[in-house]
Amino acid sequence: MKAMIAAAAAAALLATPALAELKPGAKAPEFSAPAYLAGQPFTFNLADALKKGPVVVYFFPAAHTTGCNLEAHLFSEAIDKFKAEKASVIGVTAGNVDQLADFSKETEHCGGKFPVAADPGVKIAKEYDAVLAQKPDWSNRTSYVVAPNGQIIDVYSNLDPTQHVDKTLAAVTAWRTAHK
Repeated sequence: MKAMIAAAAAAALLATPALAELKPGAKAPEFSAPAYLAGQPFTFNLADALKKGPVVVYFFPAAHTTGCNLEAHLFSEAIDKFKAEKASVIGVTAGNVDQLADFSKETEHCGGKFPVAADPGVKIAKEYDAVLAQKPDWSNRTSYVVAPNGQIIDVYSNLDPTQHVDKTLAAVTAWRTAHK
């Protein structure tokens, strides 16, 4: 009986989505990373991006995978709404980093509308507690909204890619409304 209870408890823990460690109000870890925008390489620096306004830092498991393709496409479709709120978006991944140049420019993915950064060894994802439990060398699907002062104002972690854009855009809009 104890073994059955222990097995059920373990199964329940595995079925529960991971909650992001960094909470709203926490200071976002600073980072610089190799990135691509429309296939062109550059170095993304969070501190520099924050000088222009809020930044959505969204972690995704791997380029050219079904959910990540959809999520990138949804962000690319909504990028003008983020820009209207003076916010920028950066996708960060530890998976398939060798494919990011193409991923950043392909119309069915980022479409050249926002950059994606490489996180080999999940170093950045570890600082943000955004490591995929099922595959620890990949990033989890976790989105952070970071205010210009470096404070995290919203976190959304869910492997389903369909709500990340709506959740982060709502957080950016609410922040912008409060800071006009």
